[in-house]
Amino acid sequence: MPTRVKPVDALDPIESVNTFIGTKDEGNTFPGASMPFGKAHSSPVGSHYAGYRYDDQQIRGFGHFFLSGAGCWEQGGLVPILPVTQLPQNFDHKRYASGYTHDGEIGKPGYYKVKLDRDITVECTATTRAGVERYTFPGGVQGTLLVNVGQANDKEPVSASSVRIVGDRTIVGTVETQAFCGGRPYLTHFTTRFDRPFTQFGTWGPTGSRPGQRDSAGGAGLRGAWVTFGPGPVTAMTALSQVDEQGAANNLEIETGGRTFDDIRNEAQEAWRAELGCVEIETDDWDERAVFYTALYHVLLQPLTGSDADGRYRGFDNQVHQADGWTYYEYYSLWDTYRAHNQLLALIRTKRSQDIARSILAIHDQGGWLPRWAYANQETNCMTGDPVTPFLVDLWRFGHLKGFEEQAYQALLQNADGVPPQSSRFQGRSGNPNYLANGFVQYDKRFPKKGQDTDPHHGASATLEYALADATLAIMAAELGHADDAERLRKRGLNHRTLWDNSVTDRGFTGFPRPKLQGGAWLSPFTPQGPEGFHEGTAWQYQWLCQHDITGLITALGGKAAAEARLDDFFAYPDLLKDPAKTVREKWVVGPYDYYNQFRYNPNNEPDLHAPWMYALIGKPEKTSVVVRAAQTLFVNGPAGVTGNDDLGTMSAWYVFSALGMYPAVPGTGEFVPHAPKFTKAVVHLENGKDIVIRAEAADVTKTQVVQRIRSGWLSKTKDRIELAELRSGTTLEVDLRTLSN
Repeated sequence: MPTRVKPVDALDPIESVNTFIGTKDEGNTFPGASMPFGKAHSSPVGSHYAGYRYDDQQIRGFGHFFLSGAGCWEQGGLVPILPVTQLPQNFDHKRYASGYTHDGEIGKPGYYKVKLDRDITVECTATTRAGVERYTFPGGVQGTLLVNVGQANDKEPVSASSVRIVGDRTIVGTVETQAFCGGRPYLTHFTTRFDRPFTQFGTWGPTGSRPGQRDSAGGAGLRGAWVTFGPGPVTAMTALSQVDEQGAANNLEIETGGRTFDDIRNEAQEAWRAELGCVEIETDDWDERAVFYTALYHVLLQPLTGSDADGRYRGFDNQVHQADGWTYYEYYSLWDTYRAHNQLLALIRTKRSQDIARSILAIHDQGGWLPRWAYANQETNCMTGDPVTPFLVDLWRFGHLKGFEEQAYQALLQNADGVPPQSSRFQGRSGNPNYLANGFVQYDKRFPKKGQDTDPHHGASATLEYALADATLAIMAAELGHADDAERLRKRGLNHRTLWDNSVTDRGFTGFPRPKLQGGAWLSPFTPQGPEGFHEGTAWQYQWLCQHDITGLITALGGKAAAEARLDDFFAYPDLLKDPAKTVREKWVVGPYDYYNQFRYNPNNEPDLHAPWMYALIGKPEKTSVVVRAAQTLFVNGPAGVTGNDDLGTMSAWYVFSALGMYPAVPGTGEFVPHAPKFTKAVVHLENGKDIVIRAEAADVTKTQVVQRIRSGWLSKTKDRIELAELRSGTTLEVDLRTLSN
């Protein structure tokens, strides 16, 4: 990275964001331009499956759809356009890719700029449904744009494509690509319009270039169009639609018609300025400011706008539906986002969260079941457990299901008590038959699956996630007046206890969750550090996934002192006190995909993200602050500045909550567990006009600090929980901090 100079307008949140954070070490973010929650983007495509990687040597084009921080291969990069000064001999973008330089490269919300070889400059911006580039060629040179429809991001299969040149300013077409993590192919329509006419054109297909030809269509294989312009800059605007060709054309005209590149960039940056301005922080450390606002930026990228500008969208029944007066959102990585991202949006982005809740219910209406990992208009069945339940219950708790409470509850109850039929694309709680009969999901690697994952393949962790979901739904059932359901679900919320085996020992500790087979026998042999029965984690990490039943956990662990000792070992707590930054990098899990053969906290993945707050839940809140401060050192102002995959903003949401000094550790309760804030002052501006002010005058990130007392006008006493009602009504939290001596 070039040397950072603190800009004069450092308080502008646009200047505080560094979109290159997360573009190395499998953070899988993209540096290019977007709008908040935008459907389309404009960002460079390199050799990495997520699109761009900071140490890539070449850029293959500038694509128009990306996911931010996801882990599976199929992540878009659709319709990449590359500027060249002459036609290539080979139309494989791996062969015609261009070198580039990081010198002068800019990555800010709504704007990206880079210089390619042959002195070609590319600038990117975006509207909600269109990606926009301005290509500037050397003086006097005729520039050519290669519009590639047969290739996308690395490892993103294109199974069919078409391209058609219309008149002298427009290209339209389709791209059929593989959906994420075991999904099916899906179709995207696009329209690209240029700000001035081209003078030459042609298409290419698997047999090569065809100058003067306007059409190319077929199955998998190289395919695209090229257009050549007289000297001077060229602006290309590409709109997407999953509905139809007219949808893409409408999106383009409504959002870009009559606007120049600079107009669109200014509009995009103003939109981001308004979104990012929902939180203000006070710090003199430019790097800390950049890390915070980039995390907030990554949170506000998704879910993605699904409906076209006219309100039409393609639903889970593959039919076209209309969203009147609201926006349909799509792409839900629920296994990740239910833990922090969902609650942060629910707190700071009320209207969008209401539409997100309505979108989830629309998926149920059209598909028959609730989703787990919904990609475009299909369920991929990626990941396991029942994340949609805490996700929707939290949206209800935050008040974002008003008018739809009973509809949502019945959909959740269907999901919790049943299994989708074999004819359904949804797999749902595939472990429910054994879970409902015997209290656990069996561990069975042979169990048939409809997508990438199914719950019995990870029976132990699925059991823990079902139980958490049941306990969460019990809260909603009780408050909606379904007393019998509430009691039944509350009891099922204790099913995590069925897997506790007091005969298992490891590292001097006795008792761990252990997978059970179909008939109820324990899996044998078994080690708590092994991969069997747990999804992307071990028994060490999953033992804490019962935050709704702290009493039961403390009893199983042998009392509060024993629970504290196990947490101390899990976090290497004595070492954290001596050298936090070194300990988290050397003793915690350090690889983005090192899920197994581990006995420590894994800050790179979701199963134990809440674990630092388990200290507070057992009555040792000061240790929560120590662990959280240590974990924050993993987030830095540089390309490797995100820990693990950012997972559609999940890790970034964790960081934002951790920096503010509160975390939603127990789904469905509307309670936040406090810890030491990172900044001397933070102000969260809510959409209802109220402010949450968090003051911690002694905050110093160079020191290990814990909370001595939290006061507010709400209760005027020391607080161990912060209630949602207090936050929504506007409050000032005065946090007194105490520095620990190492």
